[in-house]
Amino acid sequence: MKRLFFVFASIIPLVIHAQTLKTDVLVIGNGNAAYAASFQSFKSGVKTILLTQKEQLDLNKVTAAKAFYQVFLKRETENAKSLESPKQKPEKKNQTKVIVVDSTLLLNVINNTPYTEIKRSGSGWEVKLTKDKSIKAKILVLADHPEKLIAALKINSLSAASSGPLNYNENTYRTSVAGVTSTGANFLSLYSLLIPNQENLLYIPADQFEIGPAAGATAAYAAFFDTKTSLSNLKRIQGELLSYKHAVMPFADVKPADSNWLAIQKIGITGIIKAEIKQNKAYFNPEKEVLYAEIKEPIKEYYYKAQLWFDDHRNIPINLENTISLVCYVGNKSVEATKAELQKKWDKSYRFKSSYDLKKVLTRREFSVIINEYLKPFDDVNVDKTGRVIR
Repeated sequence: MKRLFFVFASIIPLVIHAQTLKTDVLVIGNGNAAYAASFQSFKSGVKTILLTQKEQLDLNKVTAAKAFYQVFLKRETENAKSLESPKQKPEKKNQTKVIVVDSTLLLNVINNTPYTEIKRSGSGWEVKLTKDKSIKAKILVLADHPEKLIAALKINSLSAASSGPLNYNENTYRTSVAGVTSTGANFLSLYSLLIPNQENLLYIPADQFEIGPAAGATAAYAAFFDTKTSLSNLKRIQGELLSYKHAVMPFADVKPADSNWLAIQKIGITGIIKAEIKQNKAYFNPEKEVLYAEIKEPIKEYYYKAQLWFDDHRNIPINLENTISLVCYVGNKSVEATKAELQKKWDKSYRFKSSYDLKKVLTRREFSVIINEYLKPFDDVNVDKTGRVIR
């Protein structure tokens, strides 16, 4: 998505004078999922309102287990320490109730304000706050009780998006938009977020923080490009989440601070190198040597030309020299130029701890970085809703 620079401003109380507030994305809810969805939505560049029915968001009250979320919020709020916040004028007795909005450049937080009605408004939504005040939004993310919405839509029930166990028997893992690490080796498919026959609506569990960023990025995509949620571009949303260090694959042994984290995430979601799943956790095993047998079929699935290369190179060690041969053949690159470039990048750019050695069998880490850099399977090859590679 389009990158803009936004400062997360300090809380500035404002009184809504307009009868109708208009926004791109409206997030309703009081829990971690609502907070995460709204923060990701505004960080992705669209105007967002978070509507809570409880007291103001307090960083100290965020669940202690959500360490990453606490760090994220702390970093964003500290950006605003130098900004001055005007003091809120005290309300007069017997004054008609006003709605206080905590305002940032793109994110407005309306705290402790119940909504009386929710309904469709064209292709978007309208939520009534009082008799004469409402919010209109292009996209609605509901992380709250759905009773009012179910009644408005005249349906019997509404199922919240849910994650599932990571497995490689099917290719659905390639459609992942969030690595749900707190509950183990699970993944969330974009297509479980999209509700059949309900455009521009996302319904997520109130307590599942990990699903929030995926919902926020998906809502922001539809709003930013003025399209329907059903037309969401999987790769763009995955890329957006990755750019904010949200994992799309739940690897327990490769953290965002790892210098090769992005390449490992991208190769991991292609399935070219698969995780080992033990005790409901997924281990990428980045320092383990890569095997010919594990990469042959996945790379052939992504590239027609790889079939010929593997036919000519049977059961060989996946060392640096052979890997360069593979990427140069499939990607139409110069072998000598690629060798020279890799030698320069080996320790300075890639920060590999090993020495540059053409006969060295590569680790899964090293192989992932090279394949990601020179073939770009995640960036350049699409998959369908089932995760099948589209070449």
